[in-house]
Amino acid sequence: MDKNAFAPTPPMGWNSYDCYDTAVTEAQVRSNAEALAKRLLPFGWEYVVVDIQWYARRPNARRDMYQYLPFGELSLDEYARLTPDPERFPSSAGGRGFGPLAEYVHSLGLKFGIHIMRGIPRIAAHRRLPILGRSETADEIALPGSICRWNPDMYGVADCPAGQAYYDSLLALYASWGVDFIKCDDICNTGSASPFSEGRYGARHEVEMLSRAIERCRRPIVLSLSPGPALIGEAWHYAKYANMWRITDDFWDDWTLVKAMFARCELWEKHVAPGCFPDCDMLPLGRIGRGFGAERDTLLTWDEQRTMMTLWCVFGSPLMLGADLTALDERTASLLTNRRVLDLLDPARRRRQVRRTGEEAVWASRGPEGDVCAALFNLSDRERTVSVPLEELGVPGEAVPAEELWTGERFSAADGALTASLPAHGCALLQAHHNK
Repeated sequence: MDKNAFAPTPPMGWNSYDCYDTAVTEAQVRSNAEALAKRLLPFGWEYVVVDIQWYARRPNARRDMYQYLPFGELSLDEYARLTPDPERFPSSAGGRGFGPLAEYVHSLGLKFGIHIMRGIPRIAAHRRLPILGRSETADEIALPGSICRWNPDMYGVADCPAGQAYYDSLLALYASWGVDFIKCDDICNTGSASPFSEGRYGARHEVEMLSRAIERCRRPIVLSLSPGPALIGEAWHYAKYANMWRITDDFWDDWTLVKAMFARCELWEKHVAPGCFPDCDMLPLGRIGRGFGAERDTLLTWDEQRTMMTLWCVFGSPLMLGADLTALDERTASLLTNRRVLDLLDPARRRRQVRRTGEEAVWASRGPEGDVCAALFNLSDRERTVSVPLEELGVPGEAVPAEELWTGERFSAADGALTASLPAHGCALLQAHHNK
């Protein structure tokens, strides 16, 4: 199987983390899947991803002290594989796993995904649970020095035949459930300097093992790597073995994080290709934060939200929403359903940053048919006019008709430039119409 065929365009969908944190329930996943199918599926939003600790029993028991409960009770099967918490995911009871939930998501015309931590559960190693089809047990493949800095659930897995067999059994289980997407955490940048690692990409062998296991399970499962920031020197490795990789740490609704993403996108602009996507992380839009004890509407202003969405699209990043979609307002929905903006995600487009200073940035995107779009960004804290010469965009002439893709406003670009007066943190997305 060609892994690049699994996601020819940047994956788009919904992920439970930003709203529900570690404690999402089956009912919440189902209701958000229904809202996604009804309102956003026609525009390409198709993945429903259950994020971290779906296997944890009572994960919020001490939420005032811990996001991830140390040595909490986990649900797993006899072969050291984590299974959904049956209290939060009742359809998983009786060994059915995520099969019934995935079937329901598929019935809506959507695809189903899950978050996993790299490695093998620590409790499985302590109990010396067997590995399916092998004589070795979990403790013999676990690397006790290869641990996540922020989550207490897993040990890394040794690069050996039994370790590969464990990952093969894991993906065979996921395939039987109907999983279409895996977000694997603590693997893109481990931030570790333990004796078992090779610096910040010490789990690279586990990326390769996961990729092989996906190929062997014979189901087209998109592989997404977290967290970032991804290492630019390892771009070739991410692209060879995964479909998406995070170029940032967790991204939230903070303008300073939006502004910082321009430098990250500049670094990775040449690495967007069919099936291989640098990932700007989730879009913190709408109603978020419920599981974190601080339910709120996004803290980004309207101009900042549109700037974020414009950058993600012109760069070609995957798009994952974290909002409570059952409470999605029309204004936010308008950011997610502009077909002409979403068309910029096409990896066949040639994108590049034309200019970036501390106060402004300009990106250009040229389609395979020759159309040219320019994204003008005001990164400053005051109103500012931003301009880009048509010549820099490869557009001939001194005056061409143009259109702002968010508003539909049509105008003539005169004096050989596309120009916009922008509010603080605002943007304009301009398409120049010209004969090739």
